[in-house]
Amino acid sequence: MSEAFERKEREPKAEKLRFEGVEGKDVYNVTAPFESDGKTYIVGRVESPETIADAHSVFFTRKDGVWEADKTLPNFKLEDPFVTKMDGELIFGGVETYPLKDAPSPEWKGYRTIFYKGKDIKNLEQFCKGPDMMKDIRLVELGDSGVGVFTRPRGEIGGKGTIGFIRLDSLDELTPEKILQARLLEGQFGKNEWGGVNNARLLKDGTIGVIGHIGNEDADGKHYRVISFTFNPDTFRASAMKVIATRKDFPEGKVKDSKLKDIVFPSGYADETLYVGLSDAEAARLHLPDPFEKGSF
Repeated sequence: MSEAFERKEREPKAEKLRFEGVEGKDVYNVTAPFESDGKTYIVGRVESPETIADAHSVFFTRKDGVWEADKTLPNFKLEDPFVTKMDGELIFGGVETYPLKDAPSPEWKGYRTIFYKGKDIKNLEQFCKGPDMMKDIRLVELGDSGVGVFTRPRGEIGGKGTIGFIRLDSLDELTPEKILQARLLEGQFGKNEWGGVNNARLLKDGTIGVIGHIGNEDADGKHYRVISFTFNPDTFRASAMKVIATRKDFPEGKVKDSKLKDIVFPSGYADETLYVGLSDAEAARLHLPDPFEKGSF
């Protein structure tokens, strides 16, 4: 899938994002820009280069071509932030880590997805915690048909990590128990692959356009690519996945670890622009035609 994509003729227009106000820490896995209370923000995962599992999600505003940390706003001890708007409210979340009992190393952490909502950034209140050991839970508004929830179970159910989906009548029904009831999409990943949803939106034909990631690991380290597919919540059928971006589409740069050099994590999409984290150390954006418009790829 990836090799076929890379053979296509294209002229990637990618650039790294610059940040200020984070005292030498790395910023990666940023959201797409969004509006709140009359200002434009992005949220990024901020972390010391030499450590893991100490991340904070910080809100940044754009100033003179640089994204500057807004220190008037709280930051959240969360990894991999995401933002969407539903029913007139801002939905914000990320991944919370916690100590694991009897872990072989302090760096081994448990994790779960935390959800907040409010009329703007200053009025966010937590309304749900996802199940333990599950990342990449994403919400999509389905008009009069309720709320769609994409999940990513792993382990006995889900293997290395796969995608599930459940439809709820409203956000009030979002609970760990409901999330665990999601039905798995079949045949998306091979035995040694995993993946998840990073961005989802309702399309005009009633299907859901999904941007996500597919990963695998070998002797050289981990490899992540950006994928897209459509999903019909009524028939529970997904289209074939297409790889739409790889690490080669972006400039070379810092890496958190040599085993992470081939990581591109799609953390947001808006206005024909894909926002990503690179090698767990930097953030960038790529001009990318809407993958759900006919003829884009």
